Amino acid sequence: MHDKPLLKSVGELLHRRHGVSTRAARPTPDGFVLDNAKVAAFTAGTISTEDEVALADEVAELLPHHWDMPTKSVEALTPLVDHLGGQPQLMAWLDHQPGLPRLTARIYVLLGHLDQYSEDSAVLDAVRHARSQNPYPTGLRGYLIPETNDETLGGLAFRIEELLGDNRQEDATALALTTADWLRRAARDAENPNADVREMGELMGHLHDDISEAAPRS
Repeated sequence: MHDKPLLKSVGELLHRRHGVSTRAARPTPDGFVLDNAKVAAFTAGTISTEDEVALADEVAELLPHHWDMPTKSVEALTPLVDHLGGQPQLMAWLDHQPGLPRLTARIYVLLGHLDQYSEDSAVLDAVRHARSQNPYPTGLRGYLIPETNDETLGGLAFRIEELLGDNRQEDATALALTTADWLRRAARDAENPNADVREMGELMGHLHDDISEAAPRS
């Protein structure tokens, strides 16, 4: 993963606002907890390579369910996050593990940026201009809300995470890639883009490449 998207991740990636929609209550996945023994071994620096790979898989499976799992299950992440130094460092650790952990990390970095840019008026102007040319680009119909406002990008983040939580990784990846490419092109075609818009376009290009690289090959 490129360093810059990781370093630019803003706020608490696992406590993003979802103003557009509220996830309906669903049964909590059975047995969806972290192995405390693996967490303890990891924080003590004594974990085996095999167990670290297994722990990374457990974390990647848990993350999309942080909204609908018991608080104590999500809090099991706390020692791991504290040991690593924060949520961006958690994503960096996952990124070093191939398969679902790496894909999940790269998608979550995208989600963090979608929420960050939800509050950037210049980026929203670029998105609004792009939608004036094509309100529902291919691959985004059914996911984009009709209005272009501070909930538009957060709404896409919500839908991507929801797909991950439903174990639809292929669909989540497709929507993430489509979103990143759409925003990259929106920045490129913006009228009088400022530095934030140009940076957003560059970051979305990096993230598109990173997620594509991590996606399973058919």
